[in-house]
Amino acid sequence: MLRAKSEALVLLGALLIVRLDPAGGRDAFSLSWEVQRYDGWFNNLRHHERGAAGVRLQRLVPANYADGVYQALGESLLPNPRRLSDAAMRGRAGQASRRNRTVLGVFFGYHVLSDLVSVERPGCPPEFLNIPIPPGDPVFDPDQRGDVVLPFQRSRWDPKTGQSPSNPRDLTNEVTGWLDGSAIYGSSHSWSDALRSFSGGQLASGPDPAFPRDAQDPLLMWTAPDPATGQRGPQGLYAFGAERGNREPFLQALGLLWFRYHNLCAQRLALQHPHWGDEELFQHARKRVIATYQNIVLYEWLPSFLQKTPPEYKGYRSFLDPSISPEFLVASEQFFSTMVPPGVYMRNASCHFQVVLNKDSSSSPALRVCNSYWIRENPNLNSAQAVNHLLLGMASQIAELEDRIVVEDLRDYWPGPGKFPRTDYVASSIQRGRDMGLPSYSQVLLALGFETPRNWSHINPSVDPQVLEATAALYSQDLSRLELLPGGLLESHGDPGPLFSTIVLDQFVRLRDGDRYWFENTGNGLFSMEEISEIRNTTLWDVLVAVTNVDPSALQPNVFFWHEGAPCPQPQQLTAKGLPPCVLLTESDYFEGSGPGFGITIVVLCCLPLVSLLVSGVVAYFRGRERKKLQKKGKESVKKEPAKDAVPAMEWLGPKQRSYPIAIQLLPDRRLQVLDRCLSVLRTVQLRPPQQVSLILSNNRGSHALLLKIPKEYDLVLLFKFQEERDAFVQQLQGFCECWALGLSVAKVDAKELFRKAVTKQQRGRILEVFFRHLFAQVLDIGQADAGTLPLDSSQKVREALMCELSRAEFAESLGLKPQDMFVESMFSLADKDGNGYLSFREFLDILVVFMKGSPEDKSRLMFTMYDLDANGFLSKDEFFTMLRSFIEISNNCLSKAQLAEVVESMFRESGFQNKEELTWEDFHFMLRDHDSELRCTQLCVKGIGDIFKPNTSGRVSFITRTPGERAVVAPPRLYTEALQEKMQRGLLAQKLQHYKRFMENYVRHVMCISIFSAICVGLFAERAYYYTFVSPPSGISETTQVGIVLSRGTAASVSFMFSYILLTMCRNLITFLRETFLHRYVPFDAAVDFHRWIAMAAVVLAILHSAGHVVNVYIFSVSPLSLLACIFPTVFVNDGSKLPQNFYWWFFQTVPGMTGVLLLLVLAIMYVFASHHFRRRSFRGFWLTHHLYILLYVLLIIHGSFALIQLPRFHIFFLVPALIYVGDKLVSLSRKKVEISVVKAELLPSGVTHLRFQRPQGFEYKSGQWVRIACLALGTTEYHPFTLTSAPHEDTLSLHIRAAGPWTTRLRETYSPPTGDGCVRYPKLYLDGPFGEGHQEWHKFEVSVLVGGGIGVTPFASILKDLVFKSSLGSQMLCKKIYFIWVTRTQRQFEWLADIIREVEENDHQDLVTVHIYITQLAEKFDLRTTMLYICERHFQKVLNRSLFTGLRSTTHFGRPPFEPFFNSLREVHPQVRKIGVFSCGPPGMTENVEKACQLINRQDQAHFVHHYENF
Repeated sequence: MLRAKSEALVLLGALLIVRLDPAGGRDAFSLSWEVQRYDGWFNNLRHHERGAAGVRLQRLVPANYADGVYQALGESLLPNPRRLSDAAMRGRAGQASRRNRTVLGVFFGYHVLSDLVSVERPGCPPEFLNIPIPPGDPVFDPDQRGDVVLPFQRSRWDPKTGQSPSNPRDLTNEVTGWLDGSAIYGSSHSWSDALRSFSGGQLASGPDPAFPRDAQDPLLMWTAPDPATGQRGPQGLYAFGAERGNREPFLQALGLLWFRYHNLCAQRLALQHPHWGDEELFQHARKRVIATYQNIVLYEWLPSFLQKTPPEYKGYRSFLDPSISPEFLVASEQFFSTMVPPGVYMRNASCHFQVVLNKDSSSSPALRVCNSYWIRENPNLNSAQAVNHLLLGMASQIAELEDRIVVEDLRDYWPGPGKFPRTDYVASSIQRGRDMGLPSYSQVLLALGFETPRNWSHINPSVDPQVLEATAALYSQDLSRLELLPGGLLESHGDPGPLFSTIVLDQFVRLRDGDRYWFENTGNGLFSMEEISEIRNTTLWDVLVAVTNVDPSALQPNVFFWHEGAPCPQPQQLTAKGLPPCVLLTESDYFEGSGPGFGITIVVLCCLPLVSLLVSGVVAYFRGRERKKLQKKGKESVKKEPAKDAVPAMEWLGPKQRSYPIAIQLLPDRRLQVLDRCLSVLRTVQLRPPQQVSLILSNNRGSHALLLKIPKEYDLVLLFKFQEERDAFVQQLQGFCECWALGLSVAKVDAKELFRKAVTKQQRGRILEVFFRHLFAQVLDIGQADAGTLPLDSSQKVREALMCELSRAEFAESLGLKPQDMFVESMFSLADKDGNGYLSFREFLDILVVFMKGSPEDKSRLMFTMYDLDANGFLSKDEFFTMLRSFIEISNNCLSKAQLAEVVESMFRESGFQNKEELTWEDFHFMLRDHDSELRCTQLCVKGIGDIFKPNTSGRVSFITRTPGERAVVAPPRLYTEALQEKMQRGLLAQKLQHYKRFMENYVRHVMCISIFSAICVGLFAERAYYYTFVSPPSGISETTQVGIVLSRGTAASVSFMFSYILLTMCRNLITFLRETFLHRYVPFDAAVDFHRWIAMAAVVLAILHSAGHVVNVYIFSVSPLSLLACIFPTVFVNDGSKLPQNFYWWFFQTVPGMTGVLLLLVLAIMYVFASHHFRRRSFRGFWLTHHLYILLYVLLIIHGSFALIQLPRFHIFFLVPALIYVGDKLVSLSRKKVEISVVKAELLPSGVTHLRFQRPQGFEYKSGQWVRIACLALGTTEYHPFTLTSAPHEDTLSLHIRAAGPWTTRLRETYSPPTGDGCVRYPKLYLDGPFGEGHQEWHKFEVSVLVGGGIGVTPFASILKDLVFKSSLGSQMLCKKIYFIWVTRTQRQFEWLADIIREVEENDHQDLVTVHIYITQLAEKFDLRTTMLYICERHFQKVLNRSLFTGLRSTTHFGRPPFEPFFNSLREVHPQVRKIGVFSCGPPGMTENVEKACQLINRQDQAHFVHHYENF
């Protein structure tokens, strides 16, 4: 049974080992023996992994880690490696080997080691045991910085080890652990294939057949940079089986030797067996080369190294474990290092030792070792003959003495890792021993049966006592702590010490006896006895002679020794003297030269929003121009005839202002008129004799300037193109003055003096400011300080100001009116007592005193006198009519003459004067008897006067009153008193708690949703942060960039969630459906757009943080060594020793995540800037188009996260469900959009409003207050705009009122303009999408609702008002019992269509459900004289006819802006039983913000709660 199982294992191994030749299977099957695998597997059929590449090392002695598992012993227990290297291994070079071992034997030993073991590859995740350099180290810290460390990364280990003290960490061997020629053929099948030519059984050669081809991919050759020159790349490095076969030219020469020997064997076999194919030739040649190599290593080189002969071979021992031990690695490699000389000779076959050419064109007797590491294209080794000379030179050169001393070429100038091109070979080896957990020197001695030394001098009596004392001091005199490497070197002298010899011999014997493919094993069928005997007689001398074709007499028979009498003795034992010095250490800076580019890249990325902002500004500018053109096109062009006798010129406005083109007219009625380029009047000056006009002309600069000074007016400075034009105007002016007997003086001055003398409009304005300040200071008894600060020469300025007189134009401007207004004319004529056409300080003061301090009788008398035009002491009906007309002018003549006549008749009739044609002052004052309080507060509103001169009018507001028939519910006095006392007793903390309570009552749903959403985002961030800090698989990324990776990964998770679920806020159909379900109680669906904006802003902040995290990552990755990056990104980087990381540009622009990240930033910059409130109002189409980049955004997000550079893709986890819902919602909308709807009626209303009435689609159900999106087929089928329905749900058709506010709505107005002909009107059809819900449709859920509409924002309330009245007329049961509609408009003419709807509502509102308050904001403030009179007329008209004078409605009309807070307060008094009142506002943001502030202020009190829903347009 056992035999059958053994045979089965042999058969299985044969099947796994024998492979088919890709070129033809016939040749592969013709091999009569089992082909050895390249990776070392299945050599032992019981333990298949033994000796295989990637298998862990096998310890001879238990591990010695600090924690017993994997943590290396540190400097707290062991000495600094560099100090130990200095103390124990420093010494004089140039001492010859005691047994005359050759340098060829030394480097052949390194070649053997490269065939057996490789543990230099850094492990992952990266762990570092950096070596601190003592301050002032002459090589590594000559500047005494004290912060220099030599990087040392721990080697790759078996992940199955390092779990417990019983399973400590073991390193893995990256090559096969057999003497199988892996340094020649590679340690894997693919590596071997890459080395082969697949022709004639040979290894592939380059242009020169004596050399392999260069080290290129897919060969993973180690390509470290040349530490002497910094040269990088694979050029000049050859493809070998050993990864580090190009480390020195001496090791390289041995690799070339075996390369040429294999091809030589293949050529010989091809001649002997011409019928063999490539595979047969290659495998036979490989078999013979490996056997020859095994024989030389074990029976020629090993005895020369140990001075011991291995025991006789007794056959294959399958139970013997041949695995490489870490103790063997230290014992062999470190002993070789003591024998390496500072230089290596080269000689030819005639014993001529050549002079070597150095890089600096100097010459030296030998190649310097320290300057030869990883050298590329060495000029001394550029031919096969040069390589032969190097091999011959090494065969004749005697190695260094076998002792503790290591030359400086290794100890100070060994090629280093990381950014240091140099390191200490001995210190690194000591640290490697600690990395491997090697036991101490004494532990190994005891384990192998040796006696431990009694004291330090007992280790080796021949060692210098000072060296032993220095070493003992570093180990604190504790011999038990002495490590294996220094201990083994200290005991060696002339030959390896007994410990090292035992370890090395044991390893090679186990390798021989445990190798099933050993050439002497007759059971493997590889060789016959004759062939074995022939191989046993082959030496390295035979190989050298065969390959180099050198004269046999030029080489000693045993090339590992050189004895007296041997050919070609070396000139002398080499020392550093006479050799070129080692190139000093130069620390590499991976980021050198990248700083400016990195900074510019970051600045450019940060400027993407600015660029987008600039583009949006340009787009907004051109859209504005287009809009103006459309508006201009819509207006009727009024052609003006060119002004007659007008003189063109440029008016100089001031020293820092641009001159303006004007035209000057001298009119027959003694007026001088200034016109602009559109022939509009800019200024009129009335000239009265005997005024003296001064004319000052410039006499230099081409004599183009002219200054015209007119008393009591600011100066006019004119610039003419030519002097002739100026002279013509002067002549015309002189004739004009002569004609009207006006004095004219002409003077000439320098142009600079002319400009200095000119009193410009700006200077005149400053004078008038002082005028008005002192005027009001005297009237109101205000101190000088309160009148405003004055300049240093204030007394002069005040005198000048008080002496000045106001013209009619300046008086009108101060009142904010036009000079030609009747009110201005009447007031000015009354105040101008001397009739000179100007108001002096005293004249203005007299009339101002009446307004500011006068009684109601004084003010009414003043008004009576103003409009007693014929000064007969009576006010006729015509004069009364004229007075009202002057008041109405400030509201753009909003009343017709008939309406005004009706007002006059009604006021006369109400006062009992219907039979009178004229009124006395007493009659006039009696007419105003009910308005004493208004007259008492009446002032003269002067433009530009600060708030310090205005009395407090905050308390004067129009409160609403209880509707007729409504019984007042008066709270019990006790309850009211208690509530009042409770409020008074509250402290600051109680008030804050109350405010918080009321805020939560109003926004509890909003707060809960935002809190839940934010908690999810924070949770996602925290989960990623925790994962990458504590849980992530060990790759080293957290240790490399902790902050960057946590920030980038955490924000990525949150942003993925946000950008996914933001889609749900745009599922309008779903929201409209859900808001009708019970979920509306918990989710504020009306705030979907606000929530969308909130998510977007939060997401962009996190995206910026995400980008900042990646900026940190990119910088760190750009300065991290390749060994580190290969651990973090194993699918992107391969550690080939080049050490140079990718620069920042590669990360940003040459990786998929980097490039998509940059594009995402660009897309976000465009979308966010174009979606800003400012731009959206100027170009909705730009916002609409750029927001459709969301498709590209999500595509880039998917690609960005799918590359899996750091982690597996996760975006789909968040994106899939919202995307499916959003697509479904879009499909629902698309199904509606494609239905063409006919427009039944189109009407162009005033104020740019277009009224569209169109068919109601079948099954179209909606609620009042909802909105739709439409696209006009004539303007494009893809551009949709949202508008609120103004029709009621019971109507058969749908209607919209659209104001022309932008290019699209303006073009829509043009499209639906009535045709000029009489033909049948066919309007363009529409696409309809909707309806969609919003907060306004909740009006019916409150017992009392307040609707506030501003401008075009009244549209949703038109539908609500009509719906309310219709339902009430049907007797429908509704919760809503009262609606207050506040309409805020500049003038009632702006939206007359709404007045029609309100009128219809008033006619049908039989239950008094609706109360309307209209606020006209275009009028001046309420207690100005003019507004007071309008207010009196309005109240009188409403009292007499029960309708508004301005609107014709029963609604109350107010002048000014609505006082929301007092208005809401009065609501509480009117409806004390109502606990919750709904407030719905729609209009400009400023208005809705005022409503929101008022609600918040009112809600701080323990009374009725105001719930505010708003929409902005």
